[in-house]
Amino acid sequence: MKSASLQTVRSFSLWKVGLAILILIVSTGAILAGLGRIPWCSCGSGALWVGGIWSEHTSQHLLDPYSFSHYQHGLLFHAFLWWCLRGRIGVWERGLLALLLEAGWEVLENTPLVIDRYRAGTISADYTGDSILNSMGDLACCAAGYLTAAWIPALGSLVLFLVIEVSMVVWLRDSLLLNVWMLLAPNQAIRTWQRGG
Repeated sequence: MKSASLQTVRSFSLWKVGLAILILIVSTGAILAGLGRIPWCSCGSGALWVGGIWSEHTSQHLLDPYSFSHYQHGLLFHAFLWWCLRGRIGVWERGLLALLLEAGWEVLENTPLVIDRYRAGTISADYTGDSILNSMGDLACCAAGYLTAAWIPALGSLVLFLVIEVSMVVWLRDSLLLNVWMLLAPNQAIRTWQRGG
């Protein structure tokens, strides 16, 4: 009897987390719209995937090469929140916090201050911000990264993070860590290398 009632509490808790995630997604979309973000690419189509980073379609469709960075966010957020909150709140509640962090970044990333910083400091000189569709894709990628990290051992998450990082450097000459570095401390030599120089 006690086990059944505990299961009911857990199911109710999971239902509440799901509802909170839905509210978070809708709220993030509304805030982005308030910031003037367009729903999807101004070209009029909403592609599932855009493969290049030197295109006006990057950050405008559902997924692009930088979606892998948002997947990495999920891996990192899982590790950070597990370290800070394990034993205090469950994996689903920590997942909600991870999505809240990602949604906060999506809003911040699409403010004029950060858009201008990207244009000045990174190879994304033509960056104009994300479409709302792309931001929703970024949230989904973060959630996928978080769920992967919750399912596999910590060492597996670390290896996966590093494989993505190295693959992006080889493929794009950019990655999550390079992006953060160039946002915080732009380096002309790195920028020249990233542009193929």
